[in-house]
Amino acid sequence: MRTGAKNAMYASGFAVVATGLSVSGGVAISGGPAQADDGLVNLAAGKTQMSLSELAVRERSVSRSIGDRRVATDSLKAAALTATAGQAVTKTEDLTKADPKTLARALMPEYGLSSSEFDCVDNIWEHESRWNVHADNPHSSAYGIPQALPGSKMSSAGPDWENNAETQIRWGLGYIAKRYGTACSAWSFKQSHGWY
Repeated sequence: MRTGAKNAMYASGFAVVATGLSVSGGVAISGGPAQADDGLVNLAAGKTQMSLSELAVRERSVSRSIGDRRVATDSLKAAALTATAGQAVTKTEDLTKADPKTLARALMPEYGLSSSEFDCVDNIWEHESRWNVHADNPHSSAYGIPQALPGSKMSSAGPDWENNAETQIRWGLGYIAKRYGTACSAWSFKQSHGWY
């Protein structure tokens, strides 16, 4: 047999013996050669084993739940949260005077329509009225930005329906949401039928 193989076998045999000593040295067998004694020597580690009472004392001293620092942390956190480091600044914008397109985009979520579908609303109303509050269809009685037919239907959204972009837009978004569910469904219908 080669020298390397002999050394490997010797090392393997030693590991088995050492492992056997480690396991058997740490197990106390009642009535056998190793008696359960507080001073039993662990042959593998070279240390004496601790008694149950010593283990309990050690566990209490390293326990993470004893000496909990959360109370101190919680009071510091509460103090930081209640401190007034600065004042909040708010801004209110009157959208009734805004561009009708900006107003429509801002109002869409109130009617369950996604603002991400604004382009579909824009396409519809650009074709219908070019976003003109006073757009009046000469071939029908359709009126305003959404081209309500008849225009007086928009009175359900407000008495100023003839001149107020917000009133017309609110009525138009409500109509689209109720009849089509989404703005892009309304645009798809208009593309295939020429009206919505």
